[in-house]
Amino acid sequence: MKWVAYRASDSSERVGLVRDSSIYGLNDDTALIDLLGDDGSELASAAERAERDPIEVIDLATADLAPPIRPPQVRDFLCFLDHLKNVQAAAGIDIDRDPLWEQIPAFYFSNTSSVIGPNDPVEISPGCVWFDYELEIAAIIGRGGRDIHPDEAESHIAGYTIFCDWSARDLQMREMKLSLGPSKGKDGANTFGPMLVTTDELESFRAGDSYHLEMAAYVNGDQISHGWMDQMDWSFGEVIAYASRGTALRPGEAICSGTVPTGCLFEHFAVQGADDFPGWLVPGDEVRLEVQELGTCSQTILPAAEVHRLRTGF
Repeated sequence: MKWVAYRASDSSERVGLVRDSSIYGLNDDTALIDLLGDDGSELASAAERAERDPIEVIDLATADLAPPIRPPQVRDFLCFLDHLKNVQAAAGIDIDRDPLWEQIPAFYFSNTSSVIGPNDPVEISPGCVWFDYELEIAAIIGRGGRDIHPDEAESHIAGYTIFCDWSARDLQMREMKLSLGPSKGKDGANTFGPMLVTTDELESFRAGDSYHLEMAAYVNGDQISHGWMDQMDWSFGEVIAYASRGTALRPGEAICSGTVPTGCLFEHFAVQGADDFPGWLVPGDEVRLEVQELGTCSQTILPAAEVHRLRTGF
């Protein structure tokens, strides 16, 4: 199944089932997160209702899409270690001398109130001049749990969607010196969408503990990033198990993959060097993220809001 949320003509958000190029709107005010929590039976029942008695059928290509789900919690992991190796010099990290990176999966908590849809415009973070995208995939928890075993964790996934944590790299680089993780550098916008694709839809792409799905990103039509989902060094099963240690994961929570290798401008900046780097995102840029089977996000970059400085000047 493929599910979206869309903004209807009365400005309400509705959930719809995608069949071919059409959206079959659910004939009630159910949110997608309300259909999670079991073995997938609620989603299957809702799909049957949507096809049998939709409130409307609209064209997917022209729909005003909202984020398919608004997660109650977002954990963004670093699952692609080649991405980290490519940026380590610029980020002040030495992965080769610190085995901890390969012993436990690193993650940070992100801002759930900044979740936006796949075609919504994105404001540059206030005070930022190094603005960046990140090409990622999010696994959405379907069935909650606590202290989940790695061998069982993948069965807790309802489906997958594209994720982008928009990043203010200059702010992030300054903040990370405080050793408390990213804060305003990752606070401005988190894109989810365009749809939630359930795990059964992807089985033909199965590759071990992952899926062989092509990932790409474009800025103003020029391809900048390319990779594959199954390049992940930490599987979603492993990171979900780790996330659930000593705490309960709830239906709808997002467990994100981190950046696929080449999947952000900062990586190109780190590899190419400042002199050959083509530049950061600026107002008017169009960023398009594509993941095979999961769809496309296409967003316009807007100017930053005015910065209200602290007494220190920052």
